Amino acid sequence: MLRHVTRRLVVRAGGSWHELAAKSHSSPRSLSSLLGKPLPSSSRTIRKPQWRIQHVRMMSDYPPHFRIDMPALSPTMEAGTIVSWSVSEGDELGEGDLLAQIETDKATMDFEAPEVGYLAKILVPSGTPDVKLGVPVCIIVEDKDDIAKFANYEPPAADAAPAAAPAPEPTPEPTPEPVAAPPPPPPSAPPTPPPAAAAPPPVTLTTPPPQPAGSPRIMASPMAKALAARRGIDLSQVVGSGADGVIRAADVEAAPVAAPAAAAAAPAVAAPAAAAPPVVAPDGSFTEIPLTGMRKAIAKRLTQSKQEIPHYYLTIEVVLDELLSVRSQLNSEGTGKFKLSVTDFLIKASSKALLDVPAANSQWADTCIRQFHNTDISVAVATDSGLITPIVFTANNKGLKQINSDMNELKNKAVEGKLQPNEFQGGTFTISNLGMMGIQHFTAVINPPQSCILAVGAPEKKMVPADNEKGFVVQTVMNVSLSCDHRVVDGAVGAQWLDSFKGYLEKPLNLLL
Repeated sequence: MLRHVTRRLVVRAGGSWHELAAKSHSSPRSLSSLLGKPLPSSSRTIRKPQWRIQHVRMMSDYPPHFRIDMPALSPTMEAGTIVSWSVSEGDELGEGDLLAQIETDKATMDFEAPEVGYLAKILVPSGTPDVKLGVPVCIIVEDKDDIAKFANYEPPAADAAPAAAPAPEPTPEPTPEPVAAPPPPPPSAPPTPPPAAAAPPPVTLTTPPPQPAGSPRIMASPMAKALAARRGIDLSQVVGSGADGVIRAADVEAAPVAAPAAAAAAPAVAAPAAAAPPVVAPDGSFTEIPLTGMRKAIAKRLTQSKQEIPHYYLTIEVVLDELLSVRSQLNSEGTGKFKLSVTDFLIKASSKALLDVPAANSQWADTCIRQFHNTDISVAVATDSGLITPIVFTANNKGLKQINSDMNELKNKAVEGKLQPNEFQGGTFTISNLGMMGIQHFTAVINPPQSCILAVGAPEKKMVPADNEKGFVVQTVMNVSLSCDHRVVDGAVGAQWLDSFKGYLEKPLNLLL
């Protein structure tokens, strides 16, 4: 007898996601028949969910259940690492309860339970790296009595992680035909045999023995192959711990080093002199640090930036004395309710300058230049796992106090790894401030697809000639460098932006206009 249950269904139609409540049989046939009908008028459009339930599966060996797949927690996410499970098998789940923490290419994010029920089976243990999107990670059931039936559950082969396409077998190069030596010309007189030592050794052309048909191909990472070559380890004798048995560097390090053979085979081609042995770093002289998802994303995006974006750099000096005076006065009047930083003024001045020079608030879009009407300022924040750029949205509509509040909240979230994708993806302009670390001048790499990034150095005291009794005045100055995408921002445009930015910082009361 089939059970009638009321479920919240999320379906895609016409490019939108819709949520509807439907009473249906707990079987694939009734579910597919429901999804095949037009959406009822009572359905409502919702934001695309961050999780994916592929379908309710009905098997002969298993009761009805929900199979939860690895979710796409950011638009650029291709794989994720389950840092930890927040629940254990058998625990009861409410919709929205914290299920696990997943490290994406940007940050570590919370993954909430999409259904009410019980966690019957964890399919991907915590710490498993690079789990592809759509790979089953756990099973949720509605009936607590069904938990034990999934103790030995394995996802079907068709639903398991997609195996990497095997690399094409290298085309064997044709073995050169043995070339017979040309017959010597008939001597007019018997030649005097040369000394044996002067006779060159015969040269034999050889090719590596072909791999026997049907023999398994050794799957190993490039680092594992290089390490095995240095240590003289036969990879066919190493058991891989990676996905699909791939041999990793750690497997090679744990493998015993084979004893040298008693007698080496004679070389096929005699060398004029023995080759120098390769220089091998002694064991323990380095540590291989696994790449996090964030580090991989940083490497990929910044490499793309330097390869594809034609950078140029403009530097200008800004006098900060009046800004520091205004900042001190505002903080005193705030009576502890807020504490403005120089970065807050930088964000506001950048926003105002972008409105003055809108060509700098643009992006290259292949077929056009996209110019933005609002200023969304990304600010680089250093965390233990890497650099991330939370965004102060519509900074052009915010005052210094609101910018300060937003930045404090975003910075705390960034350090704790709690930023949501919508808080760090996007932005029209970036500020990177290393002045607090004592760096006086540097140039930054553009954060694609943006066109500009401002590198801010440390303030310093400087004597400037002046028409007074001393003949000089001491000023607090700061170097800032603007990196520009020459496809979008010409040199004159970048100079105009810096001039406007400098004016707002040196006359900070103009920020209030």
